[in-house]
Amino acid sequence: MNRNFKNAITISLGILAAGLCLFALLARGTPAQNSDLHVMISDGMKPVVEELTPQIEQATGRKLAIQFNSSKNLRTKIQAGEPFDAAILTADVLDDLIQQGKIASGTRRAISRTGMGVGVRAGAPKPDIATADALKRTLLNAKSISFNPTGASAGPTYNIFTRLGIADAVKPKLVLDAEAGRPQKNVVDGKVELVISLIPEIKFFPGVDLVGPMPGDLQSYINFAGGVAPDARDKDAAGKLMKFISGPAAAPVVKAKGMEPM
Repeated sequence: MNRNFKNAITISLGILAAGLCLFALLARGTPAQNSDLHVMISDGMKPVVEELTPQIEQATGRKLAIQFNSSKNLRTKIQAGEPFDAAILTADVLDDLIQQGKIASGTRRAISRTGMGVGVRAGAPKPDIATADALKRTLLNAKSISFNPTGASAGPTYNIFTRLGIADAVKPKLVLDAEAGRPQKNVVDGKVELVISLIPEIKFFPGVDLVGPMPGDLQSYINFAGGVAPDARDKDAAGKLMKFISGPAAAPVVKAKGMEPM
């Protein structure tokens, strides 16, 4: 092998190595165009996000990889360091994560709010909950009542029992399950008579009928907000998601799913 040929090989290998290094640096610094956008979504926003997913993916240019759960459970995952790009949670949980530096404060977007309601198995007679007294009788007459103890409606539900003076009376009837959707599924399966949850989580759960909203001043409204992770892999796409879900294009679906745009 002559000297010039060896030199040519050496130069070619050097160029190749430099190119590979540059490619690696660019790959680390720039998110791949076909990478998924990892989003953590509160169960209360599930009907909205599922309906809007195609539009969100078009607006962001990314496929969504969505993890649905209660806001409290998702907060625990975020605090434990589970990677994500954006989150839509109850406003109190999101603001707590902003204080902890787990959500970038400048990215916060108010999205919607919704009230609480009561559900029964599809086709079952709907009890009277039109007034506080009617709700009290219904809860006392029910054989079993289910809700998610980690869900956004748990605190207000306990408060309703206390205000109605029936906390001790209904305690033996409570079937608590922190698995997402399990309280509703218990109603569908005939294991539980009533489910208390956010209205969209009842209204759009297959096999469950919404009896109605909580009456009068027993109603509590839960606000939802979203934000971007400080170390999001694609902050631009995550920001576009927040802009879309909180904007006018999403409002009709938000309303159709039993929520009020903020």
